[in-house]
Amino acid sequence: MTMTAAPAVALVGNPNAGKTSLFNALTGARQKVANYPGVTVERKAGVLRLPDGSSAELIDLPGAYSLDPRSPDEAVTRNVLMGRQEGETLPRAIVAVVDATNLPAQLRFVLELKMLGRPLVVALNMMDLAKRDGLTIDVPALERELGVPVVPTVAVRRRGLDDLGQKVLPLLTKIEAASASREPQDMRSLQRRARQIADAVVTGGHQAGGLTRRIDRVVLHPVAGPLILAAVLFFMFQAVFAWAEAPMAWIEGLIAVLQGAASNILPAGFLRNLINEGLLAGVGAVIVFLPQIVILFAFILVLEQSGYMTRAAFLMDRLMASVGLSGRAFIPLLSSFACAIPGIMATRTIADPRDRLTTILIAPLMTCSARLPVYAVIIAAFIPDRPVGFANLQGLVLFGLYAFGVVGALLAALALRSTVTKGKHSGFLMEMPKYQWPAIRDLGIGIWQRAWAFLRRAGTIILASTIVLWAFASFPRAPEGVSQVDYSIAGRIGTGLEHVFAPIGFNKEISIALVPGMAAREVAVAALGTVYAIDAEEEDVLQGQLVDRLRNAWPLPTALAFLAWFVFAPQCISTFAVTRRETNGYKWPIFMFAYLFAMAYVGAGITYWTARWALGA
Repeated sequence: MTMTAAPAVALVGNPNAGKTSLFNALTGARQKVANYPGVTVERKAGVLRLPDGSSAELIDLPGAYSLDPRSPDEAVTRNVLMGRQEGETLPRAIVAVVDATNLPAQLRFVLELKMLGRPLVVALNMMDLAKRDGLTIDVPALERELGVPVVPTVAVRRRGLDDLGQKVLPLLTKIEAASASREPQDMRSLQRRARQIADAVVTGGHQAGGLTRRIDRVVLHPVAGPLILAAVLFFMFQAVFAWAEAPMAWIEGLIAVLQGAASNILPAGFLRNLINEGLLAGVGAVIVFLPQIVILFAFILVLEQSGYMTRAAFLMDRLMASVGLSGRAFIPLLSSFACAIPGIMATRTIADPRDRLTTILIAPLMTCSARLPVYAVIIAAFIPDRPVGFANLQGLVLFGLYAFGVVGALLAALALRSTVTKGKHSGFLMEMPKYQWPAIRDLGIGIWQRAWAFLRRAGTIILASTIVLWAFASFPRAPEGVSQVDYSIAGRIGTGLEHVFAPIGFNKEISIALVPGMAAREVAVAALGTVYAIDAEEEDVLQGQLVDRLRNAWPLPTALAFLAWFVFAPQCISTFAVTRRETNGYKWPIFMFAYLFAMAYVGAGITYWTARWALGA
């Protein structure tokens, strides 16, 4: 065991009990908050300020139903609480977070934690929802029944935090040996005892879950439910284009102003070319899509925090079962729409190792936010902005690309479960959280974090890749009348790669862009912006946007093939690294890269030649 200056306090509880919200409220941290299981899949720590001015290390552990783990994330919780986690201090005290609206199910874990013999306090969370449901909880009676302090809290409203600190403080000053062992428990007896306690302290409840049940009768209906889910997703993708149009135009205007200012202030030469052709034309081509990223994540966060996301997993269970997966895989896959990295990490909630491996392998097929700039620039360049019935054609194409990725993932899962990850299908059991309004603060923090992450990537990975590519495309300097890109180092590399990608309709510029695109998928957009700016006249650089340049440079079959490539494109380097960590080796990351490259190549090729045939080219 390692020793730390501040005592450690473990924050534990069932999934959906509000642990992460309470952790954020107590520490001021900004961990992701969502109303579905699997948000916390590894321990996170923050500083808990106590009433006497001292502090403790508060550890937010993955949600668990028992100290007998059924999945890797539950094993993390068990190992920390039992002192089996290497390099981890045995917690001095435990804060058990309990959903006040569901005491009969939640108290069993509290009773199990109590039998560890460690200082324990119960945070009776979501008291506002219990009141909404007509429940009255006798807190003093619950304290007597459990024999431990109980503090009512509403984490998202920051209520009860001071009282919780007052109860935790004396637990940390107790001089007693911290137990790191436990006897096997009779879970049925503990569950019976939990129900007895809940019956003794809870009254009312004639309204309990009434609103949730009424909504679920509609959204979980076997016919209406899938239609509602499709409508929600359809509206989301329409909004990504329609609502982002004005702010994207503002950003484009700002970039043009900055390019003009650079041309007016700086003399012609290296520095001005670097700023206008490299930084502003390259990085700016990515940043312009920030409004679409923000709108997409705002929708996803609202769905997560409201509790609808778990319903979507339930609706998808039958479809997932048809390809050998359970509905539990839907949550990590849905997380991968933001980024494959947290999606892959969220597979720790999947108990079956073959289900988990299959979900890891197909997670990159979900259309992550890094692909959105690629889709958006090609759609804006080649798909007319016109209405189709009550919808917009550009939004329909974006929706179709996301759907195409999902279908590809399901087909890949079916193939994998029939071959390399063959095994028995596991069932799906997940507790449905109650519906609740998203907390504005958590929603705002979530949107800001994702926007800042996007801008940080633009200012680090994308910036560095763009500068390197600009240098490769700018040197050696071409003689008068010779294309700079063709003559440059990057052009020569692109000429070599073009032989590989020409059969699927890709030109030299695309071949060049695919290489830095391995660092992060949206770098491909920055790379195209830089490559096409280098050979352009200065006035064209200042006036024209990447959309206009691509429209004039590519035939439609090539543009469609490029979209198809990025539906299946191999993962970025960061995704490769996290896959290696989660699978404990290089075998599966290499396999993932190989099969995704093959799918991307074949998919782009089929799209290109089909489009050529359809257009009579």
